[in-house]
Amino acid sequence: MSRTTATIPDDLTDLMEGAVRAGVFENKSDAIRHVLREYFQENREARIAAAVSLYDDGDITLGTAARLAGLNRFEMRDILREEGVDLRFGPEDMAAVRDEIDVARNLE
Repeated sequence: MSRTTATIPDDLTDLMEGAVRAGVFENKSDAIRHVLREYFQENREARIAAAVSLYDDGDITLGTAARLAGLNRFEMRDILREEGVDLRFGPEDMAAVRDEIDVARNLE
């Protein structure tokens, strides 16, 4: 799991700390994870845009892009083509191979 530093307005920090004290969240990290998960679950287009951007930058594979976007590989491929993103064929290293295998095992 990675670490990220963020600047949060005081009123939101107060609410987050109050929610932790009230037992709504285990800690601040739990609160932030929950809010981000909920945001991306409710905002499909943002989730897809993020996956397209990461794929386009070469940071993730097609399989990972599909998983992050909540799509299957074929739907993700079509969206990438619509966005004018060049598709990369074949995994670049063993980590990418493992990722592609995991995604393939979870195809519906």
